[in-house]
Amino acid sequence: MLMHIAVEKGAKENNTFAFYIKYLADNHYAPPGSEAWVAKIKNSGNEANHEIKIMTKDEAEELVTFVQMLLTFIYEFPKKIIGAN
Repeated sequence: MLMHIAVEKGAKENNTFAFYIKYLADNHYAPPGSEAWVAKIKNSGNEANHEIKIMTKDEAEELVTFVQMLLTFIYEFPKKIIGAN
């Protein structure tokens, strides 16, 4: 999902997961001060791409919460506040 969001927001296709996470952060699609969250998502995503590992409930909830926050920050708030797409 994060790779699709990054491409929709202008990142070039066929890059690494880490590239897309960095793109979202560098282009301010992740809120200021969220570097630790972004790093955790990058590390969790990279881990999932290289090995089969069942996450704990807490780890899964953290990832879902981050994605929800990111979707709200990128899409929902701008539309509510200024009617932007």
